[in-house]
Amino acid sequence: MARMFRVLGFFTLVIGLMAFAGDLIEMALLFFLQTAFFVVFGYLKFTERTYILLFWGYMIVAFTGFSYWTIFQMGMPL
Repeated sequence: MARMFRVLGFFTLVIGLMAFAGDLIEMALLFFLQTAFFVVFGYLKFTERTYILLFWGYMIVAFTGFSYWTIFQMGMPL
């Protein structure tokens, strides 16, 4: 399970680099921050249950933030 967090770190790094190349600096910084967290968590030797709980917590925060941004910050078309 720890290896999956390192894989997530790799993919968030790739997305961050593509965002940086596309001049999306805020998005790139967000993904670089996620990369750091995933790689650090990947090397901490937690139990499998802890890794699953960390991932569920990450998904809840990510989807809540995405939903908030798309509904309240971007506005809904009428």
